[in-house]
Amino acid sequence: MGQTSLQQLVFLSSLLICTTNQASLTVSPSSSQMFKGQSVSLSCEEDDSSAGWTLRRNTTDETRTQCGAGWGRPAGSSCNISYTLKSYSGVYWCESREGATSNTINITVTGGPVILQSPVLPVMEGHDVTLRCKTKTSSDFPADFYKDGSFIRTEPEGHMTIRHVSRSDEGLYKCHISSVGESEPSWVTVTGEEGKDTHNCSPPPASGPLHLMLRLVCHLVVFCPYCISTFIMVSLYRHRATGTDWPVSVAMTPPTQADEGLDDEYDDVIAVVTTEHHF
Repeated sequence: MGQTSLQQLVFLSSLLICTTNQASLTVSPSSSQMFKGQSVSLSCEEDDSSAGWTLRRNTTDETRTQCGAGWGRPAGSSCNISYTLKSYSGVYWCESREGATSNTINITVTGGPVILQSPVLPVMEGHDVTLRCKTKTSSDFPADFYKDGSFIRTEPEGHMTIRHVSRSDEGLYKCHISSVGESEPSWVTVTGEEGKDTHNCSPPPASGPLHLMLRLVCHLVVFCPYCISTFIMVSLYRHRATGTDWPVSVAMTPPTQADEGLDDEYDDVIAVVTTEHHF
């Protein structure tokens, strides 16, 4: 019984965790940075079309606003933005009617002359990743690449490929084109083997109180339902394993007339025996 109950706990908890991965958010063009005025399309690739997935975002001015509420144009489970603004920089995700959420994507919209095209989704360990330094007209200028503020190297064609990425390649990247300008920094996430990392809340694109708060909210959205369900299931399991002892009471029933008659006859027999003994 104990082993079966524990297996049920694990199974139910797994089902709850999986609700956060019923949809995957993608963006086209696939880049975490965009120029102001650029058009972009975000799509919720859903496993369950009846869940009613909606695109939401957090920015410096808004919290949990959905597509169509002052920004973007809904198209089924997608959201099309025809003209991006700098205020559109923030965290985007898909959310169902039941509150399940997808992965998050950090988007930075810049009014500057240079952007760094980097993956919007985590990169799998062992895969190659290419970073491109672009202006509004070209991506062929020689560019300097930096990671966590440290110079890496100069690429004459404006793009840098990292072969067989590992966890040590995760970090904050930016690029600089001489006489043109520098890009905003973007965080590149490296994840483990496929199937091992089921929750990928992307780290913030830059440090700061807002991004730290968004990262904390992301972790709470993922792990709080799991912790609550586990606590409830463990409590139920312990209650069933301990059991409940029902109180037992002994009631003394009054003697019946038949019992009283037997008692009188017993007393008469004792009296006769006593009399004969004295005789």
